[in-house]
Amino acid sequence: MPEGTTAEYSNQILTIKAEQKELKRTIRLNRMDLKIEGNKIILSSKNATRRESKMLGTLNAHIKNMIKGVSQEFEYKLEICNVHFPMNVKIQGEEIIIKSFLGETTQRKARIMPETDVKIKGSQITVTSNSIENAGQTAANIEKAARLKGRDRRIFQDGIFMTEKNGRKI
Repeated sequence: MPEGTTAEYSNQILTIKAEQKELKRTIRLNRMDLKIEGNKIILSSKNATRRESKMLGTLNAHIKNMIKGVSQEFEYKLEICNVHFPMNVKIQGEEIIIKSFLGETTQRKARIMPETDVKIKGSQITVTSNSIENAGQTAANIEKAARLKGRDRRIFQDGIFMTEKNGRKI
C-alpha cells in the first residue's frame, strides 16, 4: 500500500482509508486468511484448490481497486446521441430521467449508485466515484436505460453510449 494509506479488517469488513476518503467492502474468507502487516495486505490459503486460487486472484483485484480508489477517482464518460428526436436528460434526486427518447411519451429512469457524482454538460455525461463498482454500475444503468430493442441499429442510432473508461477511449 502507498504511504498514508491504512487498512483494517474486522467482522468480514475490509476498510481502506487515505486522507479523508474511506472505502469499505465485505470480504468472506472460506479457508483463506487475510493479514495486515505494516503497509502490506497478505492473502493466503493452505493447500488451495483451483477455485480458491481463483478467489484469491479476484480478492486481490478488488483490494487493488480499493487502494487505487482512495487515492484517485474513477471516471466514466458517456455521450448522448440522437438522430430522430432530441432527448432531454436531467438529474432528479438519485435518478437520471430520460425524456422523449425516440419520441416516447414515457420517461426512462436510471439509478445513480451511492457516493457517485454525475454531471451533464451538453451531450456529455461524466460519472465519477472513488468506488469502481459504483461508477461502473451507474454508467451501465444509464446506458441500459437508453437501450433500443426491436429496431434496426443501422437506422436507429439513438441512445447513450460509453465513450471513455478511466481515461481510455472505448
